[in-house]
Amino acid sequence: MTSIAIIGAGPQLGLAIARTFGSQGLDVALISRNREKLDGLIGTLTAEGITAAAFPADVLDRDALSQALKDAATQFGGIDVLEYSPLAGLTTTLATPVEAEPAHVQHEIEFQLYGAMAATKAVLPAMREAGAGTLLYTTGAGSIDPVPQVGNVNAAAAALRNWAINLHKELDGTGIQAAHVGIDVSIGTPAVPGFPTAQPEEISPVYWDLHTTKRDQAELVFSL
Repeated sequence: MTSIAIIGAGPQLGLAIARTFGSQGLDVALISRNREKLDGLIGTLTAEGITAAAFPADVLDRDALSQALKDAATQFGGIDVLEYSPLAGLTTTLATPVEAEPAHVQHEIEFQLYGAMAATKAVLPAMREAGAGTLLYTTGAGSIDPVPQVGNVNAAAAALRNWAINLHKELDGTGIQAAHVGIDVSIGTPAVPGFPTAQPEEISPVYWDLHTTKRDQAELVFSL
C-alpha cells in the first residue's frame, strides 16, 4: 500500500500534508464535502507531479465516507496512511460548558469521534492483513487544555483524542501506528490577536515523523 487518504482535505493543512507525503512518492486521496474545492487541490498537486484523486464525501454520512475510502483503496491499491482532520465550519454552534445542551456536543461527537471511527473501520482490516499502516487524528489543542468559549467542540475533540490514544495502545505490536496530533497554533492566519500562528508547511512534517521515525508515540503536540 502506497497511498495516504486525507479526510477533511482543504487548502491549508490538508494540502500541506498531501505535499509532504506526495513528495515522498505516496499517492494522495483527498476526501471532503466540496467536489469543486477538491478538484482545485487536485489540480495544484498534479501540477507539482503528485498523483492525487478526489473522493467527495461528508463525514456525517458514514456509509458515503466508507465508500469513498473503499474507492480510494481500489484506485490506489490500498491505503497506507489515514489522516483525519475535518472542520465542521458553519455547521457548528459554539457553546460554553454552562450554555451547552446535549445536542451541541452530540453534533461535534458525530463529526469528530464517530466520523473517525467509521473511517478507521473502513481501512483497518486491510492494514491488519498487511501488518502495517498509520492512523493519524488531528484536533486543536483544546482537546488537551480546553477553552470555555468552544466547550462543546473541545469536549468532542477530547473524546477523539482519548479514543486515538487508546487505539494506539490496542494496536501496539501489530505494525500499525495510531496517534493523535494536537495543533496548539492558528494555522495560516491569526485566529485570535496575539495567539501563535504557524504556516501549514511548518506543521505537516509532524505527520511524516509519526509515520516514519516516531511510530512508538501516541501523541505529538505542535506548538511554538
